[in-house]
Amino acid sequence: MTDRNPDTPILRLGTRRSPLAMAQAEETRARLCSAHGWEVSAVELVPVLASGDKIKDRPLADIGGKALWTKELDAWLAEGRIDAAVHSMKDVETFRPAELCIAAILPRADIADVLVGASSIRSLPQGAVVGTSAPRRAAQLLNARPDCKAVPIRGNVATRLAKLQAGEADATFLARAGLERLGETSVGTPLDPEEWLPAPAQAAIGIECRVDDEETRELLAAIDHRESHEAVLAERALLARLSGDCHSPIAMLTSRDGDRLTIRCALYSPDGTQRIERSGHGTADDHGWIEDLARELFANLKPGMTPYFGLERA
Repeated sequence: MTDRNPDTPILRLGTRRSPLAMAQAEETRARLCSAHGWEVSAVELVPVLASGDKIKDRPLADIGGKALWTKELDAWLAEGRIDAAVHSMKDVETFRPAELCIAAILPRADIADVLVGASSIRSLPQGAVVGTSAPRRAAQLLNARPDCKAVPIRGNVATRLAKLQAGEADATFLARAGLERLGETSVGTPLDPEEWLPAPAQAAIGIECRVDDEETRELLAAIDHRESHEAVLAERALLARLSGDCHSPIAMLTSRDGDRLTIRCALYSPDGTQRIERSGHGTADDHGWIEDLARELFANLKPGMTPYFGLERA
């Protein structure tokens, strides 16, 4: 970057083209410009059509998982076409290329899920059809309401709301943070995260760059929110130790007391009939307690859950 013409952008941020992804990239650009005193033109947004946005008729777990959101941006980083990539950390696969690093996490937004189509899980009609392609949401729903039916539904926020309006389902779930970033604050009913645990890294925007690009890493460090970063890394560390992927119904909630983190983690069988929950506590700079929490969860797995967790699946 040091050899760039002064008329070219200081940073090129790669992003998916969806409305939500663009909103997240705009927020990242605004924070960078504010932190460094730059004009908006100093940060170029470089949209890419991700594979996950091209294929909308099948669940991600059936067609390649979360890598479908990141592989094009990863390639552009490797080729030097962009300096950094903006991601919704919930959608970033557990194990990432060694040559890339998460250089910044923005202040985490509201972590709650929103239920659209009913005022609560309890108030869903008997036998309600609920659209979700997320194993976590489907398993949580079926655990709480085994009479309901979970059916796949994909697409951006507008697409999913349109499908709901068209009668493809009685209700669906969305992330509150995504709705807020799109200005859709009146949509649906937020679910209490203490009762309906969110996905690992939900509501966190991460910016990734090449490990060897020290200049970009330094620029991105100016917008890194330490507490959000530590919580997201802890959740992703537990996800890695559980070998969680798109097929794994995993829910987590992290709280903080001073320098100590607490993670509540619930694992489910995909049909929701089996559930275990355990909590772990420790500091952000020593993840030994996360290893202990993973071991405790493994020790209590029920037979219907074992195919979806653990390194033996790799």
